[in-house]
Amino acid sequence: MHSDIWTFSEAAIQAAEMDLTGYKVEATDGGIGKVDKHSADVGRCHLVVDTGPWILGRHVVIPAGVVTTVDRSAETVFVGCTKEQIQNAPEFVPEEADTSGPQKLRFVDYYLAFFH
Repeated sequence: MHSDIWTFSEAAIQAAEMDLTGYKVEATDGGIGKVDKHSADVGRCHLVVDTGPWILGRHVVIPAGVVTTVDRSAETVFVGCTKEQIQNAPEFVPEEADTSGPQKLRFVDYYLAFFH
């Protein structure tokens, strides 16, 4: 992961220009769900991933900087973290969906603990 977790890396920059909603998400150790929402807002790009039955249907935010590559033909987003790291991530709460406030800080703290 690169230094700004809310910006796509050079390897995944095309993702900022695509609608990734519905794409499968692959962690470093297997599939984790599908993209439910995709935000390409400058300075706060992220995916909201529906983990489905894998971890009881939780929705988690995956900051853009965690995305390693996007395979358009397979409609799959690859992320540089494990299923366990995603399972333990703070849950996305739609009522607190402003990713610039306290909820954003929870995600920043969580992901930076793994990648810095």
